[in-house]
Amino acid sequence: MATRPSTVKGTDGKPRCGWASADPLYEQYHDREWGRPLKDDHALFELLTLEGCQAGLSWITVLRKRENYRKAYDGFDPAKIAKYTPAKLARLLADPGIIRHRGKIEASVSNARAYLAVVEREGSFAKFVWSFVGGRPIKRNPRTLKDVPSKSPESDAMSKALQKEGFKFVGSTICYAFMQASGMVDDHVVGCHRHRA
Repeated sequence: MATRPSTVKGTDGKPRCGWASADPLYEQYHDREWGRPLKDDHALFELLTLEGCQAGLSWITVLRKRENYRKAYDGFDPAKIAKYTPAKLARLLADPGIIRHRGKIEASVSNARAYLAVVEREGSFAKFVWSFVGGRPIKRNPRTLKDVPSKSPESDAMSKALQKEGFKFVGSTICYAFMQASGMVDDHVVGCHRHRA
C-alpha cells in the first residue's frame, strides 16, 4: 500500500500537509483553521462535538456536513443541545445532513451538559482545555506525516479529564485531533506553506 506524501500541492500550487488533499474545502480548512489557536468557548465546543462525530470516518466527511450540523444542532448552542428531547434526537437520527449514529448524537447531548458544568465551575471551557498544554501552543516540527503522532501524554490527560467530567467520544486520539485542529498543537509538516519553523 502506498504511503501518503508528507506534502501535496494544492489547486493553487501551494504545498500543504499530505492529508489536505486537493479539495478546495480541505485546503481552506487547512489554511484558515487547522493549527490556529482557538480560544473561543463556543467554537471549541463545536469543534469537540464534530471531532467526536468524525470518529471512524474521514474529516472531509464532517467538513462537508458542518453547515448541516450547525443548522441541525441550533448553531451548536450547548444550552439548547443540553435540553434536547427524545423527539429531537429522533429527528436528528433521521436527518441525512448529519452522521446518523445514535451513540454520537446522544453523546452530543451529554457533552453539552458536561460542557455547561465545566464552564460554570471554571468560568471558561477554553481555560480548561488549554490547561493541558500550559495555555500555549506546542510547536512540533514533524518532517513527515509518520512523525505526527495519533495521541500524546497531553491528549491522554485531556481525555481522562473530559471523561471524568462526563464527556463521551473523547478518547485520546480524538482529543489529539481536537488539539491539532484548535492550535493547541501545531503539527504542520516541514515543507507545508503553513509550517512555521
